[in-house]
Amino acid sequence: MTSRIAQWTLDVQDIGVMSRFWSAALGYRVEAGDDGSAKLYPPDEAVPGALPVWLQASAGPKSGKNRNHPDLVSPDGDHAAEVERLLALGARRADVGQTGEEGFTVLADPEGNEFCLLKSPPV
Repeated sequence: MTSRIAQWTLDVQDIGVMSRFWSAALGYRVEAGDDGSAKLYPPDEAVPGALPVWLQASAGPKSGKNRNHPDLVSPDGDHAAEVERLLALGARRADVGQTGEEGFTVLADPEGNEFCLLKSPPV
């Protein structure tokens, strides 16, 4: 038997800001938890196995580069338009040492958590 990834968990300071950003970015619905957390669920039309996201309250700000991060892909393949949409939602461009030749764009959410938008689905 092996383990499977069940959800993506992110420690955040502002549950409201972050749930609005990530739900809009992913098209997920939000359910607020009684403990100040929020759970984001994929839409019914999501691909099988799409992971839920749990935003849990954290006492401190993020420090340093993330050691892991999500890789997103635009479902319609329009990478440039999706970068602009995510920036309009509150993301910002992030420099983690990329050269510009990569097959992705590095962005950060409103609290500085890095993520990548892939130019094409992984193979």
